[in-house]
Amino acid sequence: MIVVGAGAAGLLCGAEAARLGLRTALVDHAKRPAMKLAITGKGRCNLTNDCSPEEFIPRVRTNPRFLYSAIHAFPPAWTMEFFRSRGVPLKTERGGRVFPQSDQAAQIVDALLEEGRRQGVEQIQDHVSQLLVEDGRAAGVRGREGEYRAPRVVLCTGGMSYPGTGSDGSGYAIARKAGHRIVEPRPSLIPIVTRESWCGQVAGLSLRNVTLTLWQEGKKKPVYRELGEMLFTHFGVSGPLVLTASSYMRGWEGYRLTIDLKPGLDPQKLDARLLRDFESQQNKHFANSLGELLPRSLIPVVVELSGIGGETKVHQVTREERQRLVALLKALPLTPAGFRPVAEAIVTAGGVDVAQVNPKTMESKLVPGLYFAGEVLDVDGTTGGYNLQIAFSTGMTAARSAAAGVDHS
Repeated sequence: MIVVGAGAAGLLCGAEAARLGLRTALVDHAKRPAMKLAITGKGRCNLTNDCSPEEFIPRVRTNPRFLYSAIHAFPPAWTMEFFRSRGVPLKTERGGRVFPQSDQAAQIVDALLEEGRRQGVEQIQDHVSQLLVEDGRAAGVRGREGEYRAPRVVLCTGGMSYPGTGSDGSGYAIARKAGHRIVEPRPSLIPIVTRESWCGQVAGLSLRNVTLTLWQEGKKKPVYRELGEMLFTHFGVSGPLVLTASSYMRGWEGYRLTIDLKPGLDPQKLDARLLRDFESQQNKHFANSLGELLPRSLIPVVVELSGIGGETKVHQVTREERQRLVALLKALPLTPAGFRPVAEAIVTAGGVDVAQVNPKTMESKLVPGLYFAGEVLDVDGTTGGYNLQIAFSTGMTAARSAAAGVDHS
């Protein structure tokens, strides 16, 4: 069997196929395997989410039903046991995010590479450009250095994000030449550029325990709302909440964001809190009265947006002005003006149309012997370890299906 792509899906797929008795070669054009995996989660590697398949599926943004069989066959619990049994202690953090205890993504990479070596997977460095098809079936691949023959081929080539790590979108072209439809790739889990220039004034400020809400023009209910962390940058906003919000957006026009800076207080309780603060600081200037309520760098922004003069004495702030301030703190507005380049996306949405792939086996419905796994498929999830779990589950499904040699046509 030939596995194209030495990322999370490819490494696990190759090792499992070899364990099950298939002579397996892993072909990748990068000098070092799993480069993207090595930097994921800021080098900490959020490898999965400690949840059940039933909790997992709603966190899949694109084609969740396609993953039903794969996630139930190889759920997060399976992934956690796989790495623990190979000497990688794990820990679970907020929101079910699972990391190696060492906070070193290299441990996950090393465990996968060692498993491949133990099972006898051959490593080949070459840039695959085409699937070989004979008598309507997969027969191998063609690279720059020559042809590699095998009756089973698994494409695990990733998406287009972080191209410096090898995810250059080449798998889409291979699949397209083999007759597969490619859903237009687009960035997902990506920082958002905003129209508001003040974000740059507070660049580097991280907010915790705030609620971010995404609204879409013409809809009364929010598209997305969640409590968590976010970050201001020189171009706009980033961080876990923002990245997840971006996966709910189809383009950026017609959307708006609001930040609830005090989600633990309803408007009435927040107003009461302001009254207490103001009473104890009656002779202070308004701009100097918010130190216990807001991060220092955000105070000038809130003062300006509130419309209350910064040098206004606190006891001169009117009830109407105070209510306007409460509304601002509960829904600080931001206007998306675009996304960062696709190269900065954590994952790529779009890819091989799953309507042409058997969800129980990951085998192509068009070319027997051709399988897909990981980000090359038009399947993606939110932040929190879901996308790596998708890679592991689809990779395992492809390996076991290929090794079984079952005809599901």
